[in-house]
Amino acid sequence: MGMKDMQILHPPRHRSQLKKPKWIIILVSLICIFLIVAYIHPPRDSTACYIFSSSSCKTIARWLPPPERQLTDEEIASRVVIKNILNSQIETKNPKIAFMFLSPGSLPFERLWDKFFQGHEGKFSIHIHASRVKPVHSSRYFQNREIRSDKVDWGKISMVDAEKRLLANALKDPDNQHFVLLSDSCVPLRGFDYVYNYLIYTNISFIDSFEDPGPHGSGRYSNRMLPEVEKKFFRKGAQWFTMKRQHAIIVMADSLYYTKFRDYCRPGMDGRNCYADEHYLPTLFHMFDPHGVANWSVTHVDWSERKWHPKSYRKKDISLQLIKNISSISESVHVTSDEKREMTITPCMWNSVNRPCYLFARKFLPETLNSMIDLFPIYTTV
Repeated sequence: MGMKDMQILHPPRHRSQLKKPKWIIILVSLICIFLIVAYIHPPRDSTACYIFSSSSCKTIARWLPPPERQLTDEEIASRVVIKNILNSQIETKNPKIAFMFLSPGSLPFERLWDKFFQGHEGKFSIHIHASRVKPVHSSRYFQNREIRSDKVDWGKISMVDAEKRLLANALKDPDNQHFVLLSDSCVPLRGFDYVYNYLIYTNISFIDSFEDPGPHGSGRYSNRMLPEVEKKFFRKGAQWFTMKRQHAIIVMADSLYYTKFRDYCRPGMDGRNCYADEHYLPTLFHMFDPHGVANWSVTHVDWSERKWHPKSYRKKDISLQLIKNISSISESVHVTSDEKREMTITPCMWNSVNRPCYLFARKFLPETLNSMIDLFPIYTTV
């Protein structure tokens, strides 16, 4: 068979094989165009749906993503403010850390904190929110550092109000670049220089935030928070945060989302106990700057006893080994409150490097003070 014969016999086969794919592509394209048109201009009555089938509209609705909700004026305003704050550049020649103590009265570990602050004047400021009685001070660093305080009830929005009151006073000093919330039972696990470098040179805030589908997590959510706060964004976390100045300003600027938690996250509401100090900040920053928070707190607390309150450390518990064990932890652990009790373990990342998680710890009873003072020069130099 010659070349001319081959050219006559073979080409028709190739042409016939190309016809079917073309029609498939055309058909798929038409279906896609129809779905896009149906999404942009959905049928307004049942007649249009009946052309295809009685349930075609419902089927299409399930396939297509839901249309974006139109934001309210308040939401638009809030998002504009938050975005501008996050994009702002805040610089100072003398960056300081604001240590904010939330306490009912005097601070039992003031003498220990005095040793922590010694020799580092000009790198920190102290602010005390005493909700019951005026503190009696033993350290010069703490004298006259009380702010105007108000009553604080455990688990209620007044706890968040106290945090905001502390932030507002600490923000008056433009040199304060990082803000640390501490309780009266907190102790330092490291020396000042280590803590200062850890917080000042980080690119995130250490705000605890995780998803808990159980009764003590998402089970506390109320649909009354809609539309601004959706359940999928609802998060839980310990209240003991440290945060950058931009995030502190956002907390002060927010009223829309704060109001939702004030009104619809409180103990005994709708048959559930919701605690705003455990949910407001974790949810707010998960919504608006999820990559700007660490999702763990640098303040250690031991929940291993699985009680309503964490383990309290007594004098007999205090040892150098205990402090070493806590300060060497480099993974964050979260456990859900549902029947599965699923555990999530994640490395504590500091500027993309795995580092020890904790700078502070609670709950230490006052009887441990002298033991902690004796150990302080040892565990802060090893």
